[in-house]
Amino acid sequence: MKIYSKHELNNYSLSLTYDDISLIPTEISREKTRLEVTIKSSFLGKKLTVPVVSSPMDTVTGIAMAKELSNSGCIGIVNRFDSSLSELFSNGNVIEGIQAVSVSLTAEDQLLEKIATNNLIVCIDTANANNAHVLNKCEEIKKKYKVKVIVGNIAHGGTLKQLVDAGADAVRIGIGGGSVCTTSVQTGIGIGQVSSVLDTYFAREEQKLMIELIADGGIKSPGDVVKALASGADIVMLGRMLAGTKETPGEVIKYSDQLWKKYRGSASFGVKMKGEFIEGEETMVPYKGAVKSVINAISDGLKSAMSYLNCESLEELKKINTFGVLSTSSYLERLPRK
Repeated sequence: MKIYSKHELNNYSLSLTYDDISLIPTEISREKTRLEVTIKSSFLGKKLTVPVVSSPMDTVTGIAMAKELSNSGCIGIVNRFDSSLSELFSNGNVIEGIQAVSVSLTAEDQLLEKIATNNLIVCIDTANANNAHVLNKCEEIKKKYKVKVIVGNIAHGGTLKQLVDAGADAVRIGIGGGSVCTTSVQTGIGIGQVSSVLDTYFAREEQKLMIELIADGGIKSPGDVVKALASGADIVMLGRMLAGTKETPGEVIKYSDQLWKKYRGSASFGVKMKGEFIEGEETMVPYKGAVKSVINAISDGLKSAMSYLNCESLEELKKINTFGVLSTSSYLERLPRK
């Protein structure tokens, strides 16, 4: 079996996603237990206990989710689709614990001024960062306000320098990989998430660009979080893994003797106006209880993986260079059986 480096994976003949690869421990670990591992980091100047940021979807991140994620040492990006933004600034001062806000290309100065005054992160929430209007909006915001700006999404590092030149501080990587995203089906656009992250990572390193990388989409488990970070991401953005928790917007629904909550893509029919092109689906996910349990599972899985890989910190994890490419049978063999 061949052990692949990051560079070799980036040059692999096929597009790869998280199910296609595995991390291979090749050193004697110096950690006695996962409790000796630290996963503390920073993102856009914010100190984190767990390298997780929530997707600004209307069924994922409202005020309650953003506050709870902040309490758990993560970041929640408040969505722009419901009443969350108006509630956020209803009393003049921002609600305590809020760090990140999504805005559209038509965001007005009044909103941006409130965001800047409260030292919040701005996420220009579009499906395609490779767009002149997105770059112009980013430049406009950076010239007027002292804020950190996230743009997205991209599937490849080919335009990364242009994003940096426009003032972007972080970029969301991934097109078509979300579980309720139908972009690839509708348009034929997108590659596997691992390949997207790797290509963007090497574009940043080779051009010595100052921008942080967000792996956005396709993450189904704590193991995928580990793979995303080892592939070069600075932080992971989660949608479905957080969907269905108590803190997500929307009511708990009882159906067939089970509890559920809605989950839908930002370009689904439920979000977009009638007659607009749809690139997302709407579904129901099982109710999961408190989001804290999801974050704890991610933290435990990440720390455990790092203890296997002889990594005491996330910086060491990002230097991992021993990957395997799995056959379908090899991947299936690793799934739990009842």
